[in-house]
Amino acid sequence: MKDPQNYYQELPEPFLKRMQVLLGDEFDAYLSCLHQSPPIGIRVNTLKISREEFARISPYKLSPIPWCSTGFSIDDLIVEKGIITPGKHPYHSAGLYYLQEPSAMIAGEVLFPQPGEKILDLAAAPGGKTTHLASFMGNKGLLVANDIHPKRVWDLAENLERCGVTNAVVTNESPERLSNHFSDFFDRVLLDAPCSGEGMFRKSERARKEWKPELPHSCAIRQSGILEYAARMLKPGGYMAYTTCTFSTEENEGVIAKFLDEHPEFDLMTFTHAPGLLPSKPEWIGLPQDHKINRTMRIWPFKTSAEGHYIALLTKNEGTDKYKQNSRTKQEIYSMRTHKPRVISTVNATLNDFANENINFQFDNKQIRLVGSYVYCIPVEMPDITGLTVIHPGWWLGSIHKDRFTPSHALAMGIRQDQARHKIRLKLGDLEISAYLSGETFHNTGADGWVLLTVDDFPIGWGKRVQNVVKNYYPHGLRRLS
Repeated sequence: MKDPQNYYQELPEPFLKRMQVLLGDEFDAYLSCLHQSPPIGIRVNTLKISREEFARISPYKLSPIPWCSTGFSIDDLIVEKGIITPGKHPYHSAGLYYLQEPSAMIAGEVLFPQPGEKILDLAAAPGGKTTHLASFMGNKGLLVANDIHPKRVWDLAENLERCGVTNAVVTNESPERLSNHFSDFFDRVLLDAPCSGEGMFRKSERARKEWKPELPHSCAIRQSGILEYAARMLKPGGYMAYTTCTFSTEENEGVIAKFLDEHPEFDLMTFTHAPGLLPSKPEWIGLPQDHKINRTMRIWPFKTSAEGHYIALLTKNEGTDKYKQNSRTKQEIYSMRTHKPRVISTVNATLNDFANENINFQFDNKQIRLVGSYVYCIPVEMPDITGLTVIHPGWWLGSIHKDRFTPSHALAMGIRQDQARHKIRLKLGDLEISAYLSGETFHNTGADGWVLLTVDDFPIGWGKRVQNVVKNYYPHGLRRLS
């Protein structure tokens, strides 16, 4: 625990002066909260397990987060001998939960996507909010998860895979290029805008050191530009959530007020209050107290156990066709259209042979596509993504080499244990679990072939049993160091 006075000395003086004006009598309460340990948040992944079942088997003492129906904070986590930290627990490897800052859990709850809808997460990495959206959708509909950073987008793909998300298309594109493909397309859009990070000062030394007085203004300009592209992609009648993790009124209320002034086709929605969720004050940006900007909300770290956050929920009025001239017709991915019918027939036959032997369901051949040597199951509502940089155009099932199918880790994580014909059912504490997650082989008696490994009946990956030795197919990048 750190002395709040030391934090005071680390924080930039222009920031502190602005916060004193913003908070008034509550400034000291804000400063005092900085010496408290940041909370550890866990959000249950309902694609894998129910909230109630996870609470029953959780190895940690949990307290509910008031604004998230599946969110908890971990109480009194003390690392002792025999206590596994949440990020290294086998349940984490099985995708039963996502470690997420509690305030970041508000976005999914407010946007509240529905199964079968078309959803966009525009700045999605590393995937906390994206996987939350996916849990509401139940793997039905289309989820486009995009991030502009070429390295972070792979973290996004990895987390979607671990959480068993099977209806996502992962792209690595700029908001502008996406908007040229998806005009008036999505039912709901999430923009977790890049910001100055003031709300994360307690947790992030880097955020504190990188802050400059001019940073909020430059961020606000960038945010307004991205918001314009996000607005183009929302269909009339749809909803868009704008979030940041900063205290800056210029990046929060200021960006939204400016956007509304320039876009009369949009309006702000109200949403349910929860303890710790407080309305913005229009007077912070020189507006009358009854201005509708007070429909936007903030989470303050001195009011609740979470970091700073801001959220606004907007809707696009029906009948808007401002961007229709940019819309494009639906078609398949270009690289997928180059395969001859004979090749596709071979892919389907090879995949079905694997399915007949190893899993208890068949894929719809119309949704199976080959990209290079990778086999994908494409979402039904696949849009036109010709020319875009695509990391995964759907659920990656595996790869084909010389008519031989090798299942992907994504396939293992996207099915239930009862959908695998052959499995090794491990229990928490079994030595084979740590061996498998470290990339080791181990002995197990049984027939040769592919086996799904599970911990307490939750899949953690594939193995291949050969003469009573299970060869390890856990991805190299996920393996733990001994």
